[in-house]
Amino acid sequence: MSKKQAHIVGRVTYVEGDGPEIVIRPGPCEIEATDLDVTISWTDGDTRGSTAIPLTSFQQFEASGAIVLSD
Repeated sequence: MSKKQAHIVGRVTYVEGDGPEIVIRPGPCEIEATDLDVTISWTDGDTRGSTAIPLTSFQQFEASGAIVLSD
């Protein structure tokens, strides 16, 4: 799959294991989708973050306008 650039402009969250919801900070990110999930990668200062979320969750974030794909 090819990687796409995007911006997080609203509330986008993920969960690690059985832990609490974690909010991804607004700003640029990179998206890589498969048939089942989407990996979101971002930087926050000197820290790099990455998480995989179900495709349906990504579609909900995109439909609500929380994630905007770049052209």
